[in-house]
Amino acid sequence: MRILVIEDDAQTALYLRKGLEEGGYTVDWTGDGRDGLFMAASERYDLIVVDRMLPSADGLSIIKVLRSQGLRTPILVLSALGQVDDRVHGLEAGADDYLPKPYAFSELMARVDALLRRGTATAPGTVLKVGDLEMNLLARTVTRGGETIELKPREFRLLEYLMRHADQVVTRTMLLEAVWDYHFDPQTNVIDVHISRLRQKIDKGFGNPLLHTIRGAGYSLRANS
Repeated sequence: MRILVIEDDAQTALYLRKGLEEGGYTVDWTGDGRDGLFMAASERYDLIVVDRMLPSADGLSIIKVLRSQGLRTPILVLSALGQVDDRVHGLEAGADDYLPKPYAFSELMARVDALLRRGTATAPGTVLKVGDLEMNLLARTVTRGGETIELKPREFRLLEYLMRHADQVVTRTMLLEAVWDYHFDPQTNVIDVHISRLRQKIDKGFGNPLLHTIRGAGYSLRANS
C-alpha cells in the first residue's frame, strides 16, 4: 500500500518514513504544502499523513481542497496542535483521524492500519485468523488446526500483535512499544526469547510454519512461506 507523508520537519519525516517502510508500506514524502497538495491530487495513495503547519499551504487547507475535489482517501493529521479545539477543527476540515505530537509509533501504526482497514471489514474483529491459526479475543483462546494452544499472557499479546499485522514485516521497535511498552531498546534478547517460545508453540508439529524471521528487518506472520 502507498502512503503520502506531508511533513516539513525533515528529522520527523525520515523517522516516520523509515517506520512505515519497515511496516511494509511504500512511502512518498514532501515537506512543502503546495507540493503535497499536487501529489495528493495527481497520484493514487491509500493514505495521506499530513502535518498542520507547513510552508506554502497549511494542512487543513490541503484537506479542504482535496475533499472539495471529491477525494475520499483516508487522511491522518499529525500535529503539535493537540488541544480539543484543534482536533475538532481538523476533523471538521475532513480529516479521518487526528494524532497529536508527540506520539508513540505503535499508536501511529495502529491508527494507520485502522484507517486502511475501513470499508473492508465485514465482521467485528473478535476473531483473528492466519491460515489455520485462530485467536478468539473474547474467549482468550488460540487454536491451530482445531488444536488448543496454551499461551502465557505476554505470548498472547505478542501473537495478537503479529496476527493483527499478518503478512507485514513487524520490526523489533514496533514489538517493544506494543507488547512491552518500551520506548527504548533495552539491549536484551527478550524479543528473541519470546519469539522462539511462540514459534515452538504455534509451528512445532504443524506442517506449514507461520512465524518467519526477516533477516535485518524483523518478523512476519503469514500463511504462505
